[in-house]
Amino acid sequence: MRKDSKLTARPTKPINYAIGMFGTSIPINMFKTFAFVFYVDHLAVLTAEKFALIIAAYTILDAIDNPVYGFLSDSTRSRWGRRRPWLVIGAPLLALSFIMFFSVPAGLSEGSVFWYALIMYMFTGTLDSMINSNYGALFPELFKTETQRAKTNALRQVFQLVAMIVSIALTPIVTEKIGYRNTSIVYSILAVVVILYMALNSHETPEAQKMPKPNLFKTVWDILRNPKFWIYGLSNAAFFAALAILQQSVSLYSKYVLNEGGLASTIMLASVIVCAILGIPVWVKIMKKLKLMKTWRLSMVFVAVSLIPLFFVNTLVATIVSLVVLGFGYGGSCVTMDIVASRILDEDTLRHGVKREGTFSSLIGVLNKTSNLFVAGGFLIVSRVYGYQNGDFPGPDPSSAARFLLSLFPFIVMIFCVIMSLFLNFKNLPEQQTVAVEESETKKEQ
Repeated sequence: MRKDSKLTARPTKPINYAIGMFGTSIPINMFKTFAFVFYVDHLAVLTAEKFALIIAAYTILDAIDNPVYGFLSDSTRSRWGRRRPWLVIGAPLLALSFIMFFSVPAGLSEGSVFWYALIMYMFTGTLDSMINSNYGALFPELFKTETQRAKTNALRQVFQLVAMIVSIALTPIVTEKIGYRNTSIVYSILAVVVILYMALNSHETPEAQKMPKPNLFKTVWDILRNPKFWIYGLSNAAFFAALAILQQSVSLYSKYVLNEGGLASTIMLASVIVCAILGIPVWVKIMKKLKLMKTWRLSMVFVAVSLIPLFFVNTLVATIVSLVVLGFGYGGSCVTMDIVASRILDEDTLRHGVKREGTFSSLIGVLNKTSNLFVAGGFLIVSRVYGYQNGDFPGPDPSSAARFLLSLFPFIVMIFCVIMSLFLNFKNLPEQQTVAVEESETKKEQ
């Protein structure tokens, strides 16, 4: 290590790392949830089909940029660490791109709006990938034991859910008062402040920088050959697809099924998020009894089952009851999902002797972004089958279109998610597997 290194061996406080989830979630939650609503329903400039094309195009870009970001992060050696420089640089760039996405210049033609939305969607999405690949890679490095990980992950998921209350549940009300552009500015300021605080108070370990730099092609090849990467990644992608389509269809469901406005959307989203927060300590206790994998699968079953009634109900009260169950299940997934990924990373470190959390997290991010293809498919179906185009031309049966998006489509996706999870096990890795990882690293350093 260089003498001027700013790295220390002191541990990172869980709250200092966990609060970063609030900062990383604030802008991107609004981006993913309200991009469709803003361009298709609010501005009524783009059709659902054109927006689906934007999502599909971005997914291709994301498949390229994610591994690159991860490898650059793993290969970085600086006095500030491997991950923190990328977080400090990326945060203000993400904020700027996010604001521009919701600030469409006046006087643009319909075709120009399409290209503007496409370019800014790609910029915002790729900068989000940079931020999250580095933030996620810090987790297994900073917290070694499963006890530490469970505590820290539960805390950061609480911050994520609080961010969802602000950037998803409250956004319909806020945008009605100050507009989408001003809302994006407020959220961007919050995001930058929190991300910088987290980056400056998360202490990367000096040992991580002493380990050999990974080889890009070997790293990618090793990870792609790992069946657990594919099982976890595809299951995770399915989960986020279900969640994304649900988030983006709440406003349509409120408008066309319940005949309500923005307040109902806020109540619906808040029901999910608040119940997820309240459910997190319950799921932590459940995990202690059932262990990690059974708890992970059970939480996804809760989500899948809760989606069924939403296809049939017609009142706000009945809708909220179903969403309460969904929120509870979502809380369980929040608690367990990242710990499952950390297990896979621990196995990889033991097997290959190289720490490559960034590349792994980025490749998982690539698979996660395939969820956009599921989302795009959902929008194409409502366009072709139900005739929904946009807010000005909702088609002959917008109620059925909204039910399909909020209930049937995510239910099918969640079933796939549950089935994939059944093939993932850690028979050869004990619960406290990270002790072995630490011992392995110590031997290599000696």
